[in-house]
Amino acid sequence: MTTTNATLTAGTRSLSRAGLGTVLLGAALAPIDLFIVNVALPTIDTDLHASTATLEWIVAGYGIAFALLLVVGGRLGDAFGRRRLFIAGLSAFTLTSLACGLAPGATTLVIARVAQGAAAAMMVPQVLSIIQATTTGEHRARTLGYYGAVGGISMVIGQLLGGVLVSANIAGTGWRPIFLVNVPIGVLGVILALRALPETKASDPVRVDKAGTPLLGLTLLALLIPLTEGRALGWPVWCWVLLGVFPFAAAAFVAVERRLEAAGGVPLLPMSLLRTPTMRRGLGIAGPFFVGFGGFLFVYALMLQDELHLGPLGSGLALTPLAVAFLLASLVSSRLVARFGHRVVVAGLAVQLFGLLTLVATALLAWPHLDVGDLALGTFITGAGQGLAAPTLFRVILSRVPAGSAGVGSGMLTTTQQTCLALGVATLGTLFATLSTTGGVSALVTVMLIHAAITACIAIAALRLPDPRG
Repeated sequence: MTTTNATLTAGTRSLSRAGLGTVLLGAALAPIDLFIVNVALPTIDTDLHASTATLEWIVAGYGIAFALLLVVGGRLGDAFGRRRLFIAGLSAFTLTSLACGLAPGATTLVIARVAQGAAAAMMVPQVLSIIQATTTGEHRARTLGYYGAVGGISMVIGQLLGGVLVSANIAGTGWRPIFLVNVPIGVLGVILALRALPETKASDPVRVDKAGTPLLGLTLLALLIPLTEGRALGWPVWCWVLLGVFPFAAAAFVAVERRLEAAGGVPLLPMSLLRTPTMRRGLGIAGPFFVGFGGFLFVYALMLQDELHLGPLGSGLALTPLAVAFLLASLVSSRLVARFGHRVVVAGLAVQLFGLLTLVATALLAWPHLDVGDLALGTFITGAGQGLAAPTLFRVILSRVPAGSAGVGSGMLTTTQQTCLALGVATLGTLFATLSTTGGVSALVTVMLIHAAITACIAIAALRLPDPRG
C-alpha cells in the first residue's frame, strides 16, 4: 500500500505493545464496518424507506471510496508522517461514523458512508507501514501474523456485533448503534495513538498520481453507478451513456499510467507489475473471487431476513459459521502453503464450490421450511474454502513482486479487492433484487449457482498459478 522506502525518523522508538494494539484496532475497524452493515440492511430499509439500489450504495459506496483512495492514503503517510495520518484518518473515521449514525435519510447515509470509506483509506495503509518501519526479524513476523488474523476476527465481530446492536434496539435507535459504537472506540484509539505510536516517514516519498487517481474514479463510477441504479430507475439513457464511457475511461487510465511509468514516475497502479506472472494470473483470479464473495455476503444477509424472516441477531448468528470457518482456515493456510504451494488455492476453491452446492441443495430440499440449522453446514464449508483460498491468493500474488515494488503491488492488490467487492454487490445484488420480486427461493439459488460457476472457472485457472514457494 506504500512504497518500501519506509525508514524511521531520528529518535523513533520501536513499536510497543500499546502501539501494536492501537494500530491493530485501526486495522480492525475498517473491515468490521464493512461486515457490520450487512445484517442491518433490512432494518435500514424499513426505517429510511431505502430502495435496493440505495442499500447497495450503502455497502458499495464505502468500498469504492476505500479502494480509490487507499494508495493515495499510503503515499500521504509516507510524505507527512504515518502516525500523523493514522491519527487524522482515525479521527475522520470517528466523525463520519457519527454522521452515519445520525443520518436523517438514506441519501445522507450514503454520502456519510462514502466519507467513512475515504477516512478508512487514510487510516488503514499506515498500519502496515508503521509495522514495517518499527519492527524487525521475529518481532515483525509475529506482528504481521497478528495483522493477518485481524481480518478473520473482524468478520466474526462484525456479523455478531451488528446483529446484537440492531436487535437490542437501544433507546429505540434501531440500526444507528452499529455506527455510533465507533465513536467511543475511535476516541480511545486517538488517545492511545497520541501516546503510544512513534512517528515514521519515507526517506523519499512518492508523489500522488494526480492524473491517474481521478481517471480511476471516473472508470469505477461509470461502471458501478448504472449497474447499481439502472434497474430501479428503468434504465434511463444516462445509464447507457455512462456504460459507454466506461471502456474509454478505462483505456485512458491505462494509457496515463503507462505514460507516467515510462517517464520515470510511480503511477497509482503500475501496469509493468502485470508482467509478473503471479501478479497477472493472481489478479485474474482474485477479481472474480471477490466479486462473488462480496455479492454472496450481501445477498445472503438480505435473504436471511427478507425470505426467512430472521431478525438481525438471527441473521448475524446464521453467518457466524462462515466467519468462524474463514478464521480457522486462514490460520492454518500458511502451514499448508509451505507444503502444497499454490494447490492450496485450488483446494480452497474446490471446498468453497462444494459448500455453495451444499447450500443450493439444502435450500431446494428444505424450502419453504428452511431454517438456520439447515444452512449451517453449507455456510461453514463455504467459509472454510474462502479462508483457505483468500489468504493464500494474497501470498501467491505478492510472492514474486520485486522488493522495490512491494508497496505498490500491495496497493494494486488491495484496490482490486475492494473494487471487486463493490462490483459484486452491484451486480449480484441487482440480479437478486430483480429475481426476488416473485418471492421464494429461486433468486437465492440463482445467485448461488452463478457464484458456484465463477468458483469452478477460477479453480481451473488457479491450476496454472506459479508456486509461491519459489
